[in-house]
Amino acid sequence: MEMLAASLAGLVDFAIYFVISIAYLFIFKFAYTLVTPHDEWKLVKEDKNTAAALGFAGAIVGFCIALGSAVSNSQNLIDFTVWGVVAVVAQCFAFALLRFTFMPKIVERIDNNEISAGIMLGSVSVAVGLLNAACMTY
Repeated sequence: MEMLAASLAGLVDFAIYFVISIAYLFIFKFAYTLVTPHDEWKLVKEDKNTAAALGFAGAIVGFCIALGSAVSNSQNLIDFTVWGVVAVVAQCFAFALLRFTFMPKIVERIDNNEISAGIMLGSVSVAVGLLNAACMTY
C-alpha cells in the first residue's frame, strides 16, 4: 500500500504539468496558424489537403518533443512556462526559416497539396523540435 501511495504522490504534479502542456498545445496551434499565411485547419478539415496535414503534424510533433524536454528539465512551473514559450517561438521560427530561405514557395506548394512540400515542412519542424529539446538540457 505504501508503494501505491508513493506512486500517487506525484499525481498532482503530473496533472498540473499535463494540463499546462495541453494548454500550450492549443497556444501553439493558435500561434502557428498566425505565423503561416494559410489556414491549416481549413486545408486539412475542409480541403483534405495531405501536404498541409503532414506539415502541421510535423510542427505539432516537433513542438511536443521540445515541450516534453521543457517539462523534464524545468526546475519549477515558472521555468517550464518560460521554456514552453521558447518552444512555441522555435517552432514558429522553423516555419519562417523554411519559408524565407530554403523553400520560398512552400506556402503555394502546401496550398496546391504538394506532398513533398508537406513532408519537408514536417521534417524540418521535427528536426527543429529535436534540436530545441536537446538545447533545453541544461
